[in-house]
Amino acid sequence: MSLNVTREVRKMEKCSVRDLRKQYAEVFGEATNASNKDWLIKRIAWRMQSNNEGDISKRARQRALEIACDSDVRMSPPPEMPKPKPPPDRKLTEEFRPSIDKRLPPPGNLITRKYKGQLHICKVRQDGFEYDGEFYKSLTAVAKAITGQHCSGYAFFNIQKADS
Repeated sequence: MSLNVTREVRKMEKCSVRDLRKQYAEVFGEATNASNKDWLIKRIAWRMQSNNEGDISKRARQRALEIACDSDVRMSPPPEMPKPKPPPDRKLTEEFRPSIDKRLPPPGNLITRKYKGQLHICKVRQDGFEYDGEFYKSLTAVAKAITGQHCSGYAFFNIQKADS
């Protein structure tokens, strides 16, 4: 008996998922909870073709077993590699400090902005900004604390781009 897989797949595409589950149970001999129609069709078509044409050859099965030999599977994680040591001729000469944006005045200066009738004063520090007794890492964080919403700190305080 010859099986036309294409014709069978077309028939299955017209079936409901419930019908495909019944057909799956008939072909595989067990029920399934799968509800993916495409998956059911592929699995059923594969099994029908396999049943019609027979199983894989003994040679192919032997080769598959050779490839999947359990003795080649690692049973423990690889040993942890030691961390590389820095070259001995290098040494730390000074601490790295991030560069301060050229648009900002030097640390210690004040930036002001009148917002909703109130004057807001922000102090520029070496490591960030101080506003209302609190420390902020960015000018944008200060602007958010004042307005309650995200906005550019440079735009809020009307700080123009530095001339290049």
